[in-house]
Amino acid sequence: MRTDNFGQPDVTDYRNPGIAEAMKNLGFAQRFGLSIPLAQDALNRNGNPLAEFAATGSDVLATIRKRP
Repeated sequence: MRTDNFGQPDVTDYRNPGIAEAMKNLGFAQRFGLSIPLAQDALNRNGNPLAEFAATGSDVLATIRKRP
């Protein structure tokens, strides 16, 4: 992951592409690059604010707030 491409639509970037591919083949991932849009959609359907992300070179902080 790089901070300049984190969360961009249709952009995937993995530290270890071999492990990412294995996770997909084992059924732990449906499609690469789908997690953030799925999470945002689920939050939106539930009435929650969208998640906020702060990415650094080694970490990602996801803030999920309860619905008002």
